[in-house]
Amino acid sequence: MPSANNLYQRIELLWWAITMLITGAVLAPVIIEVKYYPFYLLNVLFIIAFLTLTRYLFLLHLTFLARRQRLKVALVFLSIPFIFFLVEQLNGFQDFLDTEGAIVLVESLPAESQTGMAFYIQNQMLLFGVGSIISAVLFPIRLVVSVWRNYNKGTV
Repeated sequence: MPSANNLYQRIELLWWAITMLITGAVLAPVIIEVKYYPFYLLNVLFIIAFLTLTRYLFLLHLTFLARRQRLKVALVFLSIPFIFFLVEQLNGFQDFLDTEGAIVLVESLPAESQTGMAFYIQNQMLLFGVGSIISAVLFPIRLVVSVWRNYNKGTV
């Protein structure tokens, strides 16, 4: 029978594999169709941050963080600059859309598919960008609650 730590590591690896599959599925149309897309890494970051932080919000007791109090406290403080970074990057993307327009990203596509792809890029980026910011704001709150519960009640 595998140990609890080994089981949590396997669950974590499984979740990372699922996260990578979802990231690939969301970005596949963009990778296949769009030649110039300067926001690949940012888009990947938004998707991974959203999925991972949301998972930690709801399934913290099933993660390696569950009983690591010092790491949770450190992550609370590291979340603050991460939130500002996410907001700044989403603002940069929105500024690009406001000044250049989403059509600039899909100029190489046939005219009939430009509007649809521009709509897809803009909406999925905003969905995962805003979702990652909201998750990143709630994540340190969840960690503080978890530390308090562990200290006072012995639970996560």
